[in-house]
Amino acid sequence: MRFVAALVLIPLFLSGCANDGLRDIRSMGNGPDEFMVQPVKPLAEPESYTSLPPPTPGQANLTDRSALAEGIEAFGGSVRATEGGILASDSALVQQASRFGVTPGIRQQLSETDAQFRKRQSRLTQFKLFPVDRYNDAYDRQALDANAEAARWRRAGARTPSAPPAQ
Repeated sequence: MRFVAALVLIPLFLSGCANDGLRDIRSMGNGPDEFMVQPVKPLAEPESYTSLPPPTPGQANLTDRSALAEGIEAFGGSVRATEGGILASDSALVQQASRFGVTPGIRQQLSETDAQFRKRQSRLTQFKLFPVDRYNDAYDRQALDANAEAARWRRAGARTPSAPPAQ
């Protein structure tokens, strides 16, 4: 009887030791989720009430902040780049990056390929005795070992920048 109780209680206690890290983002309490609260700009009286745009229920307000736009500006970019097209200041960079050709629809193609890969990798993953990080297991063979790659290029005689030591 004690043996059966131990077989039931030991996995129960060990399951409490799970460390899901950043991949398991859920609110554990019954209070508000602090990540769902979006700060807004301070209210300001418009210069003319007749120049205000018509209300758009369910859409952004004039006082809503844009995390994407603020991030672009913080890194020195231009918010106009999100409106589509290529800015004149970036045309030389785009021309250099696409000098060997561009595959049309590459994002859609990669998305479909990755979805098929994740579907193949997800077979039988719902059966697990211990909590594991399936993401790292699935993509482990595709990860690049930066130190080994730098050493390979150095042996080939290529100039490589210095890198932090391997841990």
